[in-house]
Amino acid sequence: MLKLFAQRPWLGALVALPLVALLLGAIVATFVWAQLPELDALTDYQPHQPLRVLSEDGQLIGEFGAERRRFVPLKDIPKPLQDALLAVEDSDFYNHSGIDFGGILRAFGHNLLHPTRLQGASTITQQLARNIYLTNRQTLWRKAQEALLAIKIEKNLGKEQILEIYMNQIALGNKAYGFGAAAERYFGKPLDKLDVGEIAMLVGLPKDPIKLNPVLYPERATRRQHVVLGRLQAVGLISPEQAKAAHDKPLEVRRPKRLSGVADHAAEQVRAEMVTRYGEEAYTRGLTVYTTLHYAEQAAAQEALRHALFELERRQPWRGPETTLTLPDGGDELDDALDAAFDAQPDLGELKTAVLLDMNKSAAELVLADGQKITLKGSALRALQNARRGAVLRVLESGAGNWALSQVPQAEGAVVTLDPASGAIRALVGGFDFARNQFNSATQAWRQPGSAFKPFIYSALIDQGAWAGTLVSDQPFEQGDWAPRNSDGQYEEALTLRQALAKSKNMVTIRLVQAIGPQRARAWTSRFGFDEAKQPLNLTLALGTGSVTPLQMAQGYAAFANAGQLPTAWLIDHVQDAQGIVLWKADPPKPRTAVNARNAFMTSQLLAAVTREGTGARASAMLGRWDLYGKTGTTNDAVDAWFCGFQATRAGAVWIGYPNPKSLGERESGGGLALPVWAATMAVALRGQPNATLTPPSEGLVQRDGEWFYEEFAGDLAIARIGLPAAAPAASAASDAVD
Repeated sequence: MLKLFAQRPWLGALVALPLVALLLGAIVATFVWAQLPELDALTDYQPHQPLRVLSEDGQLIGEFGAERRRFVPLKDIPKPLQDALLAVEDSDFYNHSGIDFGGILRAFGHNLLHPTRLQGASTITQQLARNIYLTNRQTLWRKAQEALLAIKIEKNLGKEQILEIYMNQIALGNKAYGFGAAAERYFGKPLDKLDVGEIAMLVGLPKDPIKLNPVLYPERATRRQHVVLGRLQAVGLISPEQAKAAHDKPLEVRRPKRLSGVADHAAEQVRAEMVTRYGEEAYTRGLTVYTTLHYAEQAAAQEALRHALFELERRQPWRGPETTLTLPDGGDELDDALDAAFDAQPDLGELKTAVLLDMNKSAAELVLADGQKITLKGSALRALQNARRGAVLRVLESGAGNWALSQVPQAEGAVVTLDPASGAIRALVGGFDFARNQFNSATQAWRQPGSAFKPFIYSALIDQGAWAGTLVSDQPFEQGDWAPRNSDGQYEEALTLRQALAKSKNMVTIRLVQAIGPQRARAWTSRFGFDEAKQPLNLTLALGTGSVTPLQMAQGYAAFANAGQLPTAWLIDHVQDAQGIVLWKADPPKPRTAVNARNAFMTSQLLAAVTREGTGARASAMLGRWDLYGKTGTTNDAVDAWFCGFQATRAGAVWIGYPNPKSLGERESGGGLALPVWAATMAVALRGQPNATLTPPSEGLVQRDGEWFYEEFAGDLAIARIGLPAAAPAASAASDAVD
């Protein structure tokens, strides 16, 4: 042998080269191994899980965090999904030690024969190593780190643990991390509800979650799904019949909603509170926040407000296209231009974006974001006469297959409902669409309440001895150059308090403030939670010219429903960590006394008359109930429209107006705009509840001839009339006058 090497020295070199390569490889491997990171991120796996905000009944209303993840233990991941993933990504997973040398050889041979269709040979363990610790840069150094790190992982973790972490960690596009989140994001269902076709689509995503995203690239995703189905059939995981059925069934992928969810303003309020409390970790700790919201009530409030704003917009002139594009004639260029348009002006829920493709004398053809072609005719066609091809419009479906031209509402609104006894918020809608405007009108909009403020003035007078039959002058009033008027333009000699509030007479309320004194009247209204400094110190206080928020109005009216006890609104019930351990539980704030129970009851009786025969009677008619109490509110020139009211178990306020105050329209009012929203919300809030009118307190009141009085003011001591001459006829139960 030595003689042979001596005769042919190149043989020695040939033998030595592999040995030298092995030696160098061992040295490099030793060097790389020494620099490998510790495996704490895997051995003590703490996946980044988003902050989730739920309604009281467990419905998801908000989610915050860069990674959408639902950690699912391996034991709860369906076996067919596990098997399918391994068949596609790492068929020898349970046999190799981190590196699949057989797979490397197969990939090497394939790549030599098919250089344009390269295959990789990374095992699931290697993919996990790359995902947790490394980058995607294609370098020999990174590949060496990945291979050795995979071996290290296999030495320290069991196969089941590796697979569990992988299936919860891997990026699958559309901000979904892990298969639990991907199933929810793409199909709106948990893992155990996936069918064969959906499983095949999901397990095909790790190859390239960006380019195979079924939302953005449905054709690519479908082709990949078909490849996966073929693989599953080839290895015997599914039958040919199952493969064909899945192949032929169209994928029903859920497009992510761009528009605000059911409670985005409320969810944002919770998010801000959680970040204040837990810092940036709030986005990754997997916190779950249960709110006090009732999902059905919240959804009803949002839907009702949106409907009201759409109806208001329908009464406005059409403002024309949002923009007009230059559209190519057809092909991929046209598709790209349309996609860009829909990305720039996304659908806003039921308000769909449409692009005008063609128009003639009889019809206009438009296309929606989902590719559906629709036709507009009649009045819509007349409105479009100056539009041209490429115009970006908004449409609403008005019945099956029928579409109407619309536009994005410019007005805003807010809805708040709460439990009068506890203050727990049951619905909170802060505006038309959170994606358009993050300003929370329910809590941040300081607006004039108009006539919706009057009950608090009436309450002040009742505490001085007035009753439902107290007569007050309704004649025109002037003070200097201020000459207010009744909204209906009608004036009577005198009206009882019951009649005046039911008809929302401004002259009567002005005289009440005049009788009480503006300073005392303003101080009294502050008992209901209103900022005294934001209310005027003059007679205009009677007309609601101060500033309040919808949340304040809901709380103030709740005091009448709660025997005079003013609740403090609260939204967060409790917070859990990722393991379900309660980290924080609310201690609901105790109500404080605004007025005594008898004042609350007597004021409520006046409000009952409003909803039975006055400006709010439509509420009782719409709901078919006789246990409702409330008041409309419309400010000068219909700048703000309100309805505030309550039932024994629920109080709520609705406001509608433009962000930059201006008239809603000559014929708009609180009764026409805000009241239907309140009624639609209460229809859900009070569903199944029997009529429950408020009962008088056990002491402090007396009843005479069916009318209620403060015990100490009954009979001749009650206030008989205000602002009337001495000769005016007095009410039967009292004789004193206050001027």
